[in-house]
Amino acid sequence: MSVSGSLYDLWLRPFVEFAFMRRALAACCALSLSSSPIGVFLTLRRMSLVGDATAHAVLPGVALGFICAGPSILAMSLGGFVAGLVVAGLAGLATRFTVLREDASFAASYLIALAVGVLLVSVHGTQVDLMHMLFGSVLAIDRRGCLLVAGAATVTLLCLAIGYRALVVESFDPLFLQANGYGSGLFHMIFITLVVINLVSGFQALGTLMAVGLMMLPAAAARSWAEDLPDLLAVAGIIGVVSAYVGLVMSYRWDLPSGPAIVLTAGMIYAASSLFAPNGFVSTHLRQARLSET
Repeated sequence: MSVSGSLYDLWLRPFVEFAFMRRALAACCALSLSSSPIGVFLTLRRMSLVGDATAHAVLPGVALGFICAGPSILAMSLGGFVAGLVVAGLAGLATRFTVLREDASFAASYLIALAVGVLLVSVHGTQVDLMHMLFGSVLAIDRRGCLLVAGAATVTLLCLAIGYRALVVESFDPLFLQANGYGSGLFHMIFITLVVINLVSGFQALGTLMAVGLMMLPAAAARSWAEDLPDLLAVAGIIGVVSAYVGLVMSYRWDLPSGPAIVLTAGMIYAASSLFAPNGFVSTHLRQARLSET
């Protein structure tokens, strides 16, 4: 077999021959292009763990949607969206009216929400239902699921384009917005809503536990490659798409769970970037060594 034939069999054949692989790739690419920029803003705001907390918070809403309407994408997505906003709102109220900081209030809220969600699914569903909600199955995504992810990606990218300047200012200097008559709380809630939208759109593909991986790992890896915000957003999106593609190929080639394979690929890119990227450990250490010699 020729080299070109081997490369075709490895990298292209699964997507050419199987429609479910094409749907999975389309959904993961759309999710990567929308959630990775959200992850960049989360890291800039030092809210990385808030994304993880919100991902767990959607589970009780997804479970209620499943109990009320069965395996309906619309019902579970709507339930997860409402649950994510409710938990985020309650965490915000706890931060404002108690001595708890935002990270502590989110941690307490998501632990309660996660326990409620697991309890609901365990009582009214089966272990298979619980595993599907926690870890997802991107290879089983259908046309409706693809449209949901594409719609969420479109809304997210439009909102980021329209409110880019305000989000940047609110991330670095929220007092500036307040001094100019704009409520920073409004932009913060819009941003949290975008976080919830992306996590809800990604839960059926990667599950509630893995969806945040495609949001945060490309964003974290991008910090080792770029410094300017537009470059960070672009690099994070590229890393997300590459992670999705390579992860799906690994999943098909070695019969691995697709969601963990995608997140693990993103994790390996993050580890390699942290070591060998221009702003990684090795490059930084070499620059410091050359400066010390001079």
